[in-house]
Formats: sequence, C-alpha cells, structure tokens
Amino acid sequence: MLPTQLRTRLADELDAAERDRTPVDPLVARHPDIDVVDAYEIQLINIRRRLAAGARVVGHKVGLSSLAMQQMMGVDEPDYGHLLDDMQVFEDRSVDTSRYCFPRVEVEVAFVLGKDLPGADCTESDVLDATVAFAPSIELIDSRIKDWKIGLADTIADNASSAGWVLGAQRVAPSDVDIKGIDAVLTRNGECIAEGRSDAVLGNPVTAVAWLARKVESFGVRLKEGDIVLPGSCTRAVDARPGDEFHAEFAGLGSVSLTFS
Repeated sequence: MLPTQLRTRLADELDAAERDRTPVDPLVARHPDIDVVDAYEIQLINIRRRLAAGARVVGHKVGLSSLAMQQMMGVDEPDYGHLLDDMQVFEDRSVDTSRYCFPRVEVEVAFVLGKDLPGADCTESDVLDATVAFAPSIELIDSRIKDWKIGLADTIADNASSAGWVLGAQRVAPSDVDIKGIDAVLTRNGECIAEGRSDAVLGNPVTAVAWLARKVESFGVRLKEGDIVLPGSCTRAVDARPGDEFHAEFAGLGSVSLTFS
C-alpha cells in the first residue's frame, strides 16, 4: 500500500489534470506497488473534495464490465466510480469537447433504484427488487491519464474514467423487458459504428450492479434509493469529436442522443 501522503499527491495530480485538461503519465508505470485499495482511496479523496465544494452523488457506475472493454483497455476485472450531479449532460445541449482530455462514449442500460441496496450480501434478486426502471443511456467517459494508457489502478483512481452521462426519456419496468436480451445500436452522424447486446455486461447487467453493491461497501459507500447505476457498456467505446452526433437505439427500451461541439 502507498503512504497516505503519496495517495494525496496522486489525487492532486488527477484533480489538476481534469481541471486543466493536462493528462498525467500512468500512475501504475510510476508506482508499480499501487494496488486496488490505493486506487479507490485516491478516487475517494477527490470525490470528497467535490462533495465539499457542493457536488452531490446521484449514482454510480461499473466500468470495464464487458470483455470487449477489458480487452480494449488491457485489464481483467471491472472497476467502479461515482456519478455526481455536475457531471450530467443532456440530449438538448451540445457537449463542448474542449472540456475533456480524450472524450469517448459508451452505450449502457441504466438502472434507476427505488430503494437502497444491501451491501456485502447483495444478490441479483435484491437488485431487481430495488430497481424501479431501466433507461437508455450514453455514458461520456474520459481519461486524465495520457493517451488512455491505463492499468486497472489508473482508471479506478481516475473515478473509473467517468466524465458524464445522459438518460433518454423512456423508462421500462424490469418485469417488462429481458435485461439480458436488449440489443443496442450506436450511430455517429447517421452511420452505424457499434452494435452490442446487454448481456455483454458480465453476462447480465444485474450481475454487475450486485457486484458493485458488494464491492463499494468496504469503502463505506452504499447504493441508495434514487441512484442511477450504469452497469457497463454494451459496445466498445467510441471517440467523440467536435460536430459528432451520437444516437443509441435500444430494442424495447427506447433511445438517447448526445451531440458534441
């Protein structure tokens, strides 16, 4: 484990990288002894700072939960991060790409929780019981690590490379759709660029949410009523460029769009 002072210094680096759009060299390359606990504690340092400045936690995300994303990023297990209210983006407002280092988009089926989830003992049944609706979503991801050259500890420390999210208007009850069989198609400027299915996420997105609830309890975090949970991407991540217009269609779930300027 890294000394507390070093954890704080690395959190400072990531905070400045996000604020100034100046990515830093991979933490793992510079500190080979960094482990997952170090990385989560670094993430939490910056989350606490943002909460102290007035932000609110409105949900959580699982990252790297599909084989395609794990292979793309060179890691072998999921990670997790916080969603804050000041990270939300919207269908009717274009996103300024200059606010980010290396923005990308992912297609996800969002969970809207109607009650708190248990922690260490959380099961898939608990997740389904607590979920009031699924919603179409695009997650905006970004890396404050140079050129997306990340190891697992890098992305965890960097709040699971999260930067924003947008939900489409439709809400579907869990009883009205097969969560493992939702086909998704992503277009950019009218051209199909990625396709996938919801079971790309650990075989079942519900599995990812239950994993998340169990994982975060050890860091004093719980998934609560009203939270939005993004379980992971159905497709590979796609670079976002100025002028890009993304549209994601989900079979039986609706659609969501996001535009960049």
